[in-house]
Amino acid sequence: MKLLPLVKLSFAILVVAFLLGPLVAVLPLSLTDSVFLNYPIPGYSTRWFRELVTADSWRLSIVNSLLIGSGTTALATVLGTLAALGLRGKRASLLVSTLRTVFLLPMVVPAVVLGVGMQLMFSRYGLTNTYLGVIIAHTVVAVPFVLVNVSSALQGVDVQLERAAASLGASPAVVLRSVTFPIALPGIISGALFAFATSLDEVVLTLFVAGPNQRTLARQMFATIRENISPAIVSAAAVFIVGTIVLSLAMLAIRRRMS
Repeated sequence: MKLLPLVKLSFAILVVAFLLGPLVAVLPLSLTDSVFLNYPIPGYSTRWFRELVTADSWRLSIVNSLLIGSGTTALATVLGTLAALGLRGKRASLLVSTLRTVFLLPMVVPAVVLGVGMQLMFSRYGLTNTYLGVIIAHTVVAVPFVLVNVSSALQGVDVQLERAAASLGASPAVVLRSVTFPIALPGIISGALFAFATSLDEVVLTLFVAGPNQRTLARQMFATIRENISPAIVSAAAVFIVGTIVLSLAMLAIRRRMS
């Protein structure tokens, strides 16, 4: 192997090790049978994973995360896809460029600022402490990820194919359904997976707009850390990590299958 590729590979391995080091350090503690988070691990057990399933607070938070994540994914995917279609092919327009930037603002605006604004607005419309309110709040931060993924996928759509379909008598709706949508589908699926992962990980907005009945897994972890450091938190983190890996592998498999 030549020197330069070897240096690049070594550098990539070091970066990956730097990024995954904290996860590798904490994941084994999810299998400890002790009530303390320390090394060496005295014994291995699935005790804390069983607590995630049997304890009412953890079980409710997992169900809420799946429910809210599913609703967020559906709503964000629809809105993000429509936004990407609307902004497609109009890069030169100042108005469209401004709109594109506005769509991406939730990615950079501090979540605390969004949370305060949402709490004020949602209280006016009776959406605080409701599942719908939490889904809308998570959708606000999930839509940019869908927009970015779908916009990238739409860039790969050959306009000539759409024009050819239109020249053969296909209506705009048929062109969208039969030509544009199938080609952009991998990007839409990627955006949906990112939206689900964003909802699972969101804590700050949930603190502002959710009530006790809408407590998500991320919020339950945050609340547990404030009360006491329990290995159940690490077990919940392991569930997060494994879920994220599964979603990433599913996304790669789908993209490879459709490309």
